[in-house]
Amino acid sequence: MTPGDPPALASEPPAGPAPRIAQLDIIRGLAVMGILVANLPAFALPAAAYFSPLAWGGTGIADRAAWFVTFVLVEGKMRGLFSMLFGASMLLVMDRAAAGGRSPAAVHLSRMAVLFVIGLVHLYLIWWGDILAHYALVGTIALAFARARIRLLLFTSAVLLLIDLLLATSVAAMLVATPSPATAPMTAAVVQGFGVPPRGELIAEIAAYRTSFATAARFRIAHAGTPLDGLYIFGLQTLSAMLLGMAAFRSGFLTGAWSRRAYRRIAVIALGTSLPLYALLAWHSMAGGFGYRRIFLASIVLGPALRPVTTIGYAALVLLLLRADGRWSARIAAVGRTAFSNYIGTSLAMLLLFTGAHQFGAWSRASLYLLAPPVWMVMLWWSPWWLGRFGQGPLERVWRRPADAPWKMRTRRN
Repeated sequence: MTPGDPPALASEPPAGPAPRIAQLDIIRGLAVMGILVANLPAFALPAAAYFSPLAWGGTGIADRAAWFVTFVLVEGKMRGLFSMLFGASMLLVMDRAAAGGRSPAAVHLSRMAVLFVIGLVHLYLIWWGDILAHYALVGTIALAFARARIRLLLFTSAVLLLIDLLLATSVAAMLVATPSPATAPMTAAVVQGFGVPPRGELIAEIAAYRTSFATAARFRIAHAGTPLDGLYIFGLQTLSAMLLGMAAFRSGFLTGAWSRRAYRRIAVIALGTSLPLYALLAWHSMAGGFGYRRIFLASIVLGPALRPVTTIGYAALVLLLLRADGRWSARIAAVGRTAFSNYIGTSLAMLLLFTGAHQFGAWSRASLYLLAPPVWMVMLWWSPWWLGRFGQGPLERVWRRPADAPWKMRTRRN
């Protein structure tokens, strides 16, 4: 299972005179900065260590504290927030395409095709935690709901989340039932992803990622699976969050159209209820010695059910606290406008550090988070600098050109 929490890449509207929505850029900017925190263990440690600190990276007091804080505040929440933004931005792009005389569906599908290709390159050549290709697949499915009303979007989002919860609960029940030959493969897969794999496998993974870029790429190609795996494992969660984002965009919630009183109430209720429950799940995992059943229950069964509440609360808190015209807000919004470039750039930087400098598996879990502040500083500096000179992020420009050009040519011919 991939942990990747990428930015809502479809959020970038087509180039043109249409004004940007600063609130979306600000939320996206903070989210892409938070994504680094979520993904650091996946960049630097064996894959199993993303969920379980027992797998690698140390289990001292500082390491356990780091796991606890990131589980409660970050794990899965950034993916949920980005999925919401992706859905919202999908509608924004399609609305602007229609306003420009282009086919909204054609523009959206062309973007998903390009995103899928970029995701495959990212997955196999740079980092196994890619989720871009997954977003492209789910985003294609989400097109069917582009004209849906807010109530239908909310209802469908809730139903998808309920189905996901029931499926995950059935797997959890199987894990505590009497073992049988029929359930053995599923149990082994859960142990591999949420427990402690055999030490020989961990050493082999570390050796592959420390040796060379070519060896690391071969290991990823052999072990990373395909985007269809992610579609099967958490596709319902992603589609549910995208539909929630569509509803939040159509209602004006994500664009700052609601009253400050409403945002304050939502932030207090949503975060005041969900974060203590996440803390309880984290304590339950720690009290059980990070057993794979408890990790699975916290991260796959109950955590995703709480996630929409937390992500809505985070969005409300950001909209409440940050002014769209503030100095720091402008820098954070610039990070959001270059989210694609910041996301891939972070992956490349981590690849250079942990594979290029042979540091994979060498850092403790707690020490990894020391990398976050300097990377944030770089994001906050280079993003407005680049936009001031070129108008678009480098990868944003590369991504848009092949996706939009055919439809522009078609418009001219017509």
